[in-house]
Amino acid sequence: MTPAAARPDTIEEMRPDLKALRYLSDLDRLLDDSALRPVLLFKHSYSCGTSAEALDELIAHLDEQRRHDTDYAVVTVQTHREISNAVTARLGVRHETPQALLIRDKRVVWSASHFRVTADAVARALETHLDGQPR
Repeated sequence: MTPAAARPDTIEEMRPDLKALRYLSDLDRLLDDSALRPVLLFKHSYSCGTSAEALDELIAHLDEQRRHDTDYAVVTVQTHREISNAVTARLGVRHETPQALLIRDKRVVWSASHFRVTADAVARALETHLDGQPR
């Protein structure tokens, strides 16, 4: 098993810069914070090989190109279905896993799913949607 395929309770232990959402209040706080800082939210399935690969890509981004002006978070759909459903409802996006959502001011400005979640795609999205934008 690759590190990215680890159980959801170990993701934050492996990557403290990738905050695990465990409660609806965590999601509320994350969305409120998106008014101050951009947020990249990753929806993960620990039983899906594609999701493990996407998580590996996100970790590669964090290792190589992590932006300190951006918060990074993860929700694991098997263990936190209520939060995953709330993301879909509150942000108006179709549920997919794996899925990366770039959020500013409580709305999605970029998303990718499945094999489109790559370290380069995340970096390009951050550059495109954040650089030169007034905060």
